[in-house]
Amino acid sequence: MSTLEGKVALVTGAASGIGAATAKLFVERGARVVIADIQEAPGKALADEIGAAARFVRADVSQEADIENAIATAESEFGPLDIMVNNAGILGVVGSITELDAEAWDNTVAVLLRGAFLGTKHAARVMQPRGSGVILSIASTAGVMGGLGPHAYTVSKHGVVGLTKSAASELSASGVRVNAVAPGSTVSAMTAAVFTGNPDDEALAAERIGDASPMGSAIAAEEIAGALAYLASDDARHVTGHVLVVDAGATSAPPTSPFHGMKSTMVREAGRRTEN
Repeated sequence: MSTLEGKVALVTGAASGIGAATAKLFVERGARVVIADIQEAPGKALADEIGAAARFVRADVSQEADIENAIATAESEFGPLDIMVNNAGILGVVGSITELDAEAWDNTVAVLLRGAFLGTKHAARVMQPRGSGVILSIASTAGVMGGLGPHAYTVSKHGVVGLTKSAASELSASGVRVNAVAPGSTVSAMTAAVFTGNPDDEALAAERIGDASPMGSAIAAEEIAGALAYLASDDARHVTGHVLVVDAGATSAPPTSPFHGMKSTMVREAGRRTEN
């Protein structure tokens, strides 16, 4: 189990879903965490639940001043920032590319991509002079292939992947690692809204996500938190510029090959077959 003992972390979008699971797991593994979110009531409740190792700060990740304030809060409350997790996200604008509202597009990109950029920028500013630190972002399987999400979401998550690799290239020499996790469909209020139409019905969402999974089970937010914990730890000290896909094989090994169930046969020239 990767330890985060003594580390200081800031997790955006941490009042619910993957962010909340990450905040809890990081504290369990020894870190102190600042929960940054626009959802004040659940954010404060989570900080109270976790206890002395957590603080809540209201932050809109699309606003640069809010990101700067969140990092300053982490450092004033707990000490130098060791881990930045750019997790805050929305599904954003949906619809045909021919009909999308441009302002809604901009608002979606502002949260999903600008937010990750601002978090990376300001975390790097405090980490680089110290020669250490870890910056993590939540991408998506929609960021590694097309057709899995709405257009603005897909574009933004592809951008997060590019940002991760580009920032890692610049910051590696100063000892700052930059990585991303690309979850497949993970049980949360957001995916419940997509799969069931009801953000509160996570149980039905888990059932439907599991039915569609190559491995037959739904991904839990805690599993994505575990991937982040590994990348944040010294166990991953030589991992940077990497996008860790956690999707039960949906993008890299889907069970769609027509050959898997065939009797062992050798296919030779011009399609001729001989049995082995």
